[in-house]
Amino acid sequence: MTDISLLLSAAIVFVGTHILLSGPLRPLVAGWLGERGFAIAYSLIALVTLGWMVRAFRHAPAAPMLWDGWHIASWLAGSVLTLLALVFLLGSVVRNPALPHPEAEAVAQAREATGIFAVTRHPMMWGIALWAAAHIVVAPNPRTLVLAGALGFLALAGSALQDGRKARHMGKTWAAWRARTTFWPRLSRLGSVRWPFWAGAAVLWLAITWAHGPIGGIPAGLWRWL
Repeated sequence: MTDISLLLSAAIVFVGTHILLSGPLRPLVAGWLGERGFAIAYSLIALVTLGWMVRAFRHAPAAPMLWDGWHIASWLAGSVLTLLALVFLLGSVVRNPALPHPEAEAVAQAREATGIFAVTRHPMMWGIALWAAAHIVVAPNPRTLVLAGALGFLALAGSALQDGRKARHMGKTWAAWRARTTFWPRLSRLGSVRWPFWAGAAVLWLAITWAHGPIGGIPAGLWRWL
């Protein structure tokens, strides 16, 4: 098996186990292990399959590029996408009814679609998808397409599956939350996001792009030109 085939196999297992455990296998496995046991098993499987995929990524060839990903326009686009991804991710941790916690239904019923939730009801998943898109733009080689493509696809497919699961568990409460929000991001509503999230995202962006050089071996963001 070639290195890229091994990466593709790892990506299929990573995505497939997530979708199966989040969908048709969840009631069965949770019935065997209980909700706590299911959460532990799910997390372990996710970590193992992600680790396998990352390891396979490192051994896969980094070339050839499908287009000139090193062009300045690609890096600028990737930088903007990464900054937006961090805004989405930071906003997603504040009173997000999609996250698993005991008061999720009360949050969905009470909160208004403000901040990042005025943009999309799945900011965490869209943050991951934007991160994936940024890496495909700047490094359009087969191994990045497989790794980032798998993460981006799983984020968006997971959002759709989550909508169905929350609708079954919350009923009218989730239906009302869906009516107040959108799946696809409304970028015109980014002005609803308060400045601390933008400031926090900018600081994180500077730190992460700086670390990209010594850790990933490729300078990123502003550090690419400094």
